[in-house]
Amino acid sequence: MVRAAVIVPVAPYEPKEILISSVRHLLALDYRNFEVKILYIVDKKHEHEHEHDEDGQVKILRDLGVDVLERRDSRGRKAGAINDALEYLSGFKPEYIAIFDIDSQPGKKFLVESLVALESNKNAYIASSRRYIINPVNLVSETIEAEYYLINFLLRKSGFKLFNGPIGLLKSEFLYRYKLNEDAVAEDADFATRMHAKGYTAILVLVDGTELYEQSPVSWMDLLNQRKRWYYGGLQLWKYWKEVKNSGNRNFIVSWLMALTVTYAPILSAPVLIFAPFLLLYKFKKVNKISLTAGFIIYLVLLQYAAVAAVWHLVREKHVEWKSIKRV
Repeated sequence: MVRAAVIVPVAPYEPKEILISSVRHLLALDYRNFEVKILYIVDKKHEHEHEHDEDGQVKILRDLGVDVLERRDSRGRKAGAINDALEYLSGFKPEYIAIFDIDSQPGKKFLVESLVALESNKNAYIASSRRYIINPVNLVSETIEAEYYLINFLLRKSGFKLFNGPIGLLKSEFLYRYKLNEDAVAEDADFATRMHAKGYTAILVLVDGTELYEQSPVSWMDLLNQRKRWYYGGLQLWKYWKEVKNSGNRNFIVSWLMALTVTYAPILSAPVLIFAPFLLLYKFKKVNKISLTAGFIIYLVLLQYAAVAAVWHLVREKHVEWKSIKRV
């Protein structure tokens, strides 16, 4: 049996319905050949909530039969939560660790097939799968749904595979050895950069039944705040340029450089919008999807503003605030 831990950081503002849905979904995954421990790490809004959680997140989770680690503060945000989880799990000594967000809904075979991928490549530190949107309920989320198809294509081609979260199945030795950077705004991109620069690889699993579904922002403001934080986190990665350059991996270096340059000028792709209606019709086979062209226009303007705002914040040495995203 392979010992594996599943860890899910939980922010204070997450509603109980999302918690229940998350636990039920993760409990239903295929765990053959696994000895598994499922751990939710709950950040508390205030210290006194640690003692009074009669109907709160902690009680709900424990009643559902999973392990819970309570944190009295939000030190390091998600990176801090994951690092604290590693300490909590040290007695269990997991060989593999799966990291999910509270809205993650991985396919039933996600863990089994990710394990196969990792065991077939001793140089890989993480395996994950294609991402899709589970809540295409309005123009915002439907636009992001279309964006994810492009992201899945790029993940197959890129020498710098960045799995947001970092959601996936990881070899625990790498997490314990290198930890997540609690000072990084984009801890996932920070960790991926360090791993790739050290010569390790990431695997995109393409087996049916492993697809990962997650929620998209449903308001333009939530999307703006999210992408501004991502852009700011990307700018922090330039401190690793020397390590990236010295990696000697040309494919990784080129992909990394493009991720930190081209993506900061999304408005340059505006002329491609001429073809958007035809591409949307081809992909979705639905005439009403052509209306997403308007979403793409707003999307490009919003991304460009987010990129400029992130650069401006960095120049002014002003931190980008982490803001909650409305769940559906």
